Amino acid sequence: MRRSILFLFLLSLSLPAISQDKEMVTQTLNYYLDGGTNNDFETLKKAFHDNATMKYIGADGYTEVNAINFFKGIMKPGPKQNRETRITHLDIMGNAAHARLEIIYKDFAFIDYMNLLKVDGEWKIVSKIFYRDNRK
Repeated sequence: MRRSILFLFLLSLSLPAISQDKEMVTQTLNYYLDGGTNNDFETLKKAFHDNATMKYIGADGYTEVNAINFFKGIMKPGPKQNRETRITHLDIMGNAAHARLEIIYKDFAFIDYMNLLKVDGEWKIVSKIFYRDNRK
């Protein structure tokens, strides 16, 4: 009985930290999603660690690039993108997290898998892999 009470007490102490981390990870992911939707590179950049990688299978096969440099090269100011975004899965354990995102356009969707680490108190995307789903 004492062990059960002690366990529940210790568990209750960790719940606020878990909730705070979930909010922080979600904010980081929203920097990425909102920055892309609004063609706002500075907002999108807040989501990524400086050394974050993006890996994907393109026309030339396996490709690995620095995520920030990739987006810096393709993002141009313009009107808001017509797309729907959502976080469909989020798993946090200690200072590591994994998320699955969907970015849905009229004719296709990107399925993104993000790995995040808590670096110096901030959650940052450190790697991204993605798949383009050509919906018909």
